[in-house]
Amino acid sequence: MYRNRKYHHCFNSRRIYQAKAFFVLVSSLLLFSLNASSVDIYVSLNGNDANLGTRKNPLATLHSAIRKASELRRLNDKSINGGIKIYIEKGFYQLNEPIVLRPEDSGTKASPTEIIATEKVILSGGVKIKGWKKLVGNLQSLPKEAMGKVWVTDMPNYDGGDLQFRQLWVNGNKAARAKNYNGDVMGRILSWDKEKQTCRIPLQSNINLANIKGMEMLIHQWWAIANLRVKSVKIVGNSAELAFMQPESRIQSEHPWPAPWISEKTGNSAFYLSNAIQFLNEPGEWYADLKNHKLYYWPKASENLLNAEVVAPAIENLLKIEGTIDNPVSFVSIKGISFEHSTWLRPSKQGHVPHQAGLYMLDAYKLKIPGTKDKSTLENQAWVGRPASAVEVTYANNTSFENCRFEHLASTGLDYKKGTSGNLIKGNLFKDIGGSAILIGTFSDEATEVHLPYNPSDKREISTNDKIENNFITDVTNEDWGAVGIGAGYVQGIEILHNEISNVSYSGISLGWGWTKTTNAMKNNTISANKIHHYGKHMYDVAGIYTLSAQPNSFITENVIDSIYKAPYAHLPEHWFYLYTDEGSSQFTIKNNWTPTEKYLQNANGPGNLWASNGLKVSDNIKLSAGLEQNYQYLLKEKSAYSKRGINTAEDKSVVFELIYEDRKQPSDDVLENFAKENNLLPGEIYKWNNRIVLYTSSLKVESLQQTLKRLNAHQIKLYDNLFYEFTRAKNCNEKPVAEWENIILSANLVKDEKMQQEYLEYHKTQFEKWPEISKGFCNAEFQRLAIFKNDRQLMLIISIPKGKKLDDLNPKTTLNNPKVDEWNQIMKKYQEGIEGTKADEVWVFFKPIE
Repeated sequence: MYRNRKYHHCFNSRRIYQAKAFFVLVSSLLLFSLNASSVDIYVSLNGNDANLGTRKNPLATLHSAIRKASELRRLNDKSINGGIKIYIEKGFYQLNEPIVLRPEDSGTKASPTEIIATEKVILSGGVKIKGWKKLVGNLQSLPKEAMGKVWVTDMPNYDGGDLQFRQLWVNGNKAARAKNYNGDVMGRILSWDKEKQTCRIPLQSNINLANIKGMEMLIHQWWAIANLRVKSVKIVGNSAELAFMQPESRIQSEHPWPAPWISEKTGNSAFYLSNAIQFLNEPGEWYADLKNHKLYYWPKASENLLNAEVVAPAIENLLKIEGTIDNPVSFVSIKGISFEHSTWLRPSKQGHVPHQAGLYMLDAYKLKIPGTKDKSTLENQAWVGRPASAVEVTYANNTSFENCRFEHLASTGLDYKKGTSGNLIKGNLFKDIGGSAILIGTFSDEATEVHLPYNPSDKREISTNDKIENNFITDVTNEDWGAVGIGAGYVQGIEILHNEISNVSYSGISLGWGWTKTTNAMKNNTISANKIHHYGKHMYDVAGIYTLSAQPNSFITENVIDSIYKAPYAHLPEHWFYLYTDEGSSQFTIKNNWTPTEKYLQNANGPGNLWASNGLKVSDNIKLSAGLEQNYQYLLKEKSAYSKRGINTAEDKSVVFELIYEDRKQPSDDVLENFAKENNLLPGEIYKWNNRIVLYTSSLKVESLQQTLKRLNAHQIKLYDNLFYEFTRAKNCNEKPVAEWENIILSANLVKDEKMQQEYLEYHKTQFEKWPEISKGFCNAEFQRLAIFKNDRQLMLIISIPKGKKLDDLNPKTTLNNPKVDEWNQIMKKYQEGIEGTKADEVWVFFKPIE
């Protein structure tokens, strides 16, 4: 009986075990919603990480969901053959550490991993700040105008001490860290002493700068700003002498580019001070008193701090995708998630002195003897670090971010740093970001000097064939004004397509690094059909699209660039551009880009660039097609308000360049035609006579040509921009000019007698009033325009006639039944003589267009 009972017990146990196994199997089927294609895992604010992760019993954190997915892959579970979907339900998920995806979390092409928001999901690195009370009584150093209007709360405790932060958001709007000038107003420095590493600024009568701890200075310099921690303040008469903390004090004073600007003509570098209770003097400003553990805020009229959502950022990275060169993260996609409230504290701990595009200098100095192996004229050295990003990706392929939001972030939004391939960034919103919206590719490793070309032996390091398309980028670079909308370093095969970028402080898209013509990792890159407008809000030396270095087989096509702001503190207010190929830029095709004028800059470019059909004449179809495609235009409702400051315009005037050669050693027509293609010129704008070459072109191209014409090795280069006489058909004949015309270019000298030169100019100044018959003759001859330029005593005469007609046929019409023209011509003869190289009886010489 005992043995029978035992046998019966075993039999019952086996049945119970089978029942349990069946229950587990059914539970697994429920857990992963098996349909022979994929597994579903759910995350909810109401979940628990001890749950199974079903829709009814969700997990509480994305971290646990990723771990569960990783375990299924480790065990080669057959249920995931069709992939894994992690669904995150609606809510605000506060992160205490970054979410990390490692190689073990990779999917495959057949079995990808997708992380999907079901509704609005916010992954926040912030801390909500509560307990606000109106400040009672007086507070030492608080401005009088703030008395009775400021609210206070205890600093939030984080990691055993006061939370430190540089941003504060109130009801989703960034508040301003208290500063000494209100709004967009800035002061001007008085001087910068590189030897003493000090800066003098004017005193403000209402602010006492003595004994302020933790104060910072932001200084505007060319294409970048710097954040400098103030070490001490010395009052000297009506000025204050500031000294700064290390290491930024040394770097700021030693590096030459960009440097503080000192100019009586255009004004010294602008600045403001921040982070002192003395500066808390207007609504929307805050100050964190770390010594007394208090946070102060002066709310705006529309804000009630009793029910406002106030958030300060606490962690730098919200999500990290971290592969290795041999084992990258693959086939992971992120869809519909909002990444918010990241911090970046380096400027508070080591200062922030950027080199360009937000990359900060670790060390930099001016060379006493210029020149390096790669660049004989180089005069500076620099090593840079990369700012933190809310989301960073390293060594990953076939990952994607689609329909996500990157908002309220301290530094870079999304950074594909290195070793990335075949990734997609599509349909996302980037808004209210302190630095760049997107960075991608290696710029310079911290151990590598920035001007050295990057071309690694292991090509897997290079970011290759990534795509950035249909993203809306607005109100980014709102703290680091020298950052960019989209910044790409040493990349290959990148496609930047159909993005819209607005309200950026510097350039819209920056492609390339290195300032070098030397072959490097970059090639086959494309920037096409983007719409860039309302940029250059604070900086200059700026462009809608900016490039650096050699990039064979690369294209900038069919973009629309418009509306660059008038930056209020730009040192060189006219030094702005729509397209800007900077040092070393080579082998680009720049074609069919719509811009209001051809205000472009080619600075120290390399060979092989082709410029064609850019400007106002680009077709309407191209103009209408640029920017977000139809399915993504819903993002435009998120656009930030445009600044009220004005928009830059450029007046397109004609000018003449003359190149003079010794012994007729001017370049061949083939060389000149190639030069035209590389420098945004038409071959028909180049003319030759004897030992001289003339370019008749636009004043907008002067800055570029003054540099690039040096490549043609002329003995002398002369610019004729003094237009002292102009006849036009519209003004003088009251007729619409023809659609197309061609130009005849002649040159002569005025006689050496300065009194006679002045008489000649007076004749032309009053010609239209005193000699109306001359205009009548020009009208009869179908002249479209007649312009005379002067440089010293040499004249350049431009006669524009209808295309296809000949001057020899038209010129006699000027004197037909018009004897006053003959009289005029006779008078003018005594003032004119031939230029050097003419025959004895020759005065005006004709320049012929190259063929």
